[in-house]
Amino acid sequence: MAIKIYKPTSPARRQTSVDTFADVTKKRPERKLIAIKKKKGGRNNSGKITVRHQGGGAKQFYRLIDYKRNKYDIPAVVEAIEYDPNRDARIALIKYEDGIKSYILAPIDLQIGDQIISSLKRTEIRVGNRMPLESMPLGSMIYEIEITPGKGGQMVRTAGSVAKLMAVEGKYATIKMPSSEVRLIAKEASATLGQVSNPDSMHVRIGKAGRKRHMGVRPSVRGKAMNPVDHPHGGGEGVNPIGMKAPKTLWGKKAMGVKTRKPKKYSNKFIVQRRKKKK
Repeated sequence: MAIKIYKPTSPARRQTSVDTFADVTKKRPERKLIAIKKKKGGRNNSGKITVRHQGGGAKQFYRLIDYKRNKYDIPAVVEAIEYDPNRDARIALIKYEDGIKSYILAPIDLQIGDQIISSLKRTEIRVGNRMPLESMPLGSMIYEIEITPGKGGQMVRTAGSVAKLMAVEGKYATIKMPSSEVRLIAKEASATLGQVSNPDSMHVRIGKAGRKRHMGVRPSVRGKAMNPVDHPHGGGEGVNPIGMKAPKTLWGKKAMGVKTRKPKKYSNKFIVQRRKKKK
């Protein structure tokens, strides 16, 4: 991916950068692999807003991504690299030998014409191939990792993310996650070799409010700018601090830095080392 930076012809342009989509080879999606994506505006089935600051945005179709890749030992050829409006990573259109097509998350360096395969035993060590963790060499860079074998890739799916296979011992494989957390995963669980495509997406600068509205994000107002009746941070003259020991949400609960993980969560026993906090 390449990023284009505009000349500063206006205050908004000065801050804006865009993706050039140089790595995208096909514009229109495969018609049989898309679904209607309805706008909800952050509302639940009762019509009440449960997620604030959502609404509007460009119309999108959802691409049906194959996270399981359970057509085992059938080679597939990469036909195209496509843009997906629902994620930062690129997706790849692949065609199996029996003629069936599907979308997968594209790794870095996957090219049109490359042959990839998914298997339940050890196969060729090549970017895009999928196999159980116990069949991979130690030190492999992987993504799209299953938590429960056979359920499909659930972890390490965002653009540019990658995990590392550290060890395989007993029933479990030890994985170092992108967050630096080290955890145990069942060795029968599958993962894909490589790193998720489009790592530079984090460097794109939105630049102006209108572009955020096209993404379906509505404006948010700071609590400090409100009245006391509207927010715990509200009130005061001029530029004042929030006036309390810790930040709070609109509903008075503590925010920012509060631990939300349950102390007795079932997966605690699988975490070998918690992530390191960035300074």
